[in-house]
Amino acid sequence: MTLQEKKEQIIEEFSMFDEWLDKYEYLIELGKALAPYPEEKKTDDRLIKGCQSRVWLDAQMSGGTLVFSADSDAVITRGIISLLVGVYSGRTPQEILSDDFSFLETIGLKENLSPTRANGLLSMIETIRKKASENV
Repeated sequence: MTLQEKKEQIIEEFSMFDEWLDKYEYLIELGKALAPYPEEKKTDDRLIKGCQSRVWLDAQMSGGTLVFSADSDAVITRGIISLLVGVYSGRTPQEILSDDFSFLETIGLKENLSPTRANGLLSMIETIRKKASENV
């Protein structure tokens, strides 16, 4: 699935819910489906700065693409990082760097988060972009 197709799929999935409470529930479910993250990778160098809760992100190059793994100690934040990992893992650094992440606005995520979670989301995006730029 292309990056554009994946983003369109996410937009379609979120459009099925009318209420933001239901969308939060969906985010929580995404977080529960996130692959287990090894305890030994929960290190300070993988911790995303700027998030109120703790979020770890690991990136490995594999066959020309970045493969992300992540975890968080908060359920909604875990859902948010799961969403981002689901969209951007397996993409080339160039794909990630050229993307504008606007699908997050389309689904209404940014404006429906508390200010601290919105800042955390921006930090997650910046970290994903940084990992991509380190591997161009």
